[in-house]
Amino acid sequence: MKKIPIWMDCDTGTDDAVAIMTAHALEELEIIGLSSVCGNAPQALTYPNTLRLNRLMGTDYPVYRGAEAPLLKKLETAETFHGKNGLGDVELPLPENPVYREERAWDALYETAKAYKGELKLIATGPLTNIAIALGKYPDLPEYLPEILIMGGSAAFGGNVTPAAEFNIYADPEAAAAVFKSGMHVVMCGLDVTMQGYFTPEDLDELEAGGTAGGRFTKACLSKAMKALTQFGLPGVAMHDSCPVVYLVHPEYFEAEEAGVYVETRGSITNGKTVTDLYSDKQFDKKNATVVLKLDRDKFIGLLKKSVSKIK
Repeated sequence: MKKIPIWMDCDTGTDDAVAIMTAHALEELEIIGLSSVCGNAPQALTYPNTLRLNRLMGTDYPVYRGAEAPLLKKLETAETFHGKNGLGDVELPLPENPVYREERAWDALYETAKAYKGELKLIATGPLTNIAIALGKYPDLPEYLPEILIMGGSAAFGGNVTPAAEFNIYADPEAAAAVFKSGMHVVMCGLDVTMQGYFTPEDLDELEAGGTAGGRFTKACLSKAMKALTQFGLPGVAMHDSCPVVYLVHPEYFEAEEAGVYVETRGSITNGKTVTDLYSDKQFDKKNATVVLKLDRDKFIGLLKKSVSKIK
């Protein structure tokens, strides 16, 4: 079986960690590179956190350091849900001999995409700062990277950091706007779909009881978020960042529609909103995105459980 080569760009927090473990476990995928961006936590944490996932999984995927700040705005993190260290305050050790690469994320991504001649798939689970920098530095990037799958935005759900905006887009709206206008086709897994794919407390207990390193870590790193979210009346903690990973391999688990999507960057109330023509009589000139709207929770969560439990 020919594997799909992927590059993952992550603000490595708790659900990013689950997404990375899932991508590693799925036999259809081959991780070519990982890059870190500021978002859930500062770059000073997301970069070593990504390296720590290598230690947990027993891998040596190349990890590249990305942006320390959004393009224009001040960095805002998500400590409430991801803990002070980004991994739910779980202390994972670094690899015994970590490789700290000098090449930056945007340069490595471009060179890799060029080498794979359009076959590389990019999955971005954090703010899109690194991708926007790559597009600015290498205007021909869309020739080699025609599609990007993201966790971000929302079509009808609203927001989770403001009434209008989802966190990843709000964290760097100018970067997101550049990506949606770039010519790359965007597969948008926004809050409409990601909120449907949640672990319940019982799911996490099951993973812990399985006794694998991946299962134990998943429960431990998500416990802080689980406590916060169940207090809000939610049934569990959504695995936002695993959605684009699973969609790439199993689109049949999802429902999606083509749409025009652009990002609001000037409104004081609507800054960071993903504006779609999905429910509008007035249509944009171009359908630049696949907007994922529904998922089969049983199949999705079942796959995540199986995947993280493979990490012994």
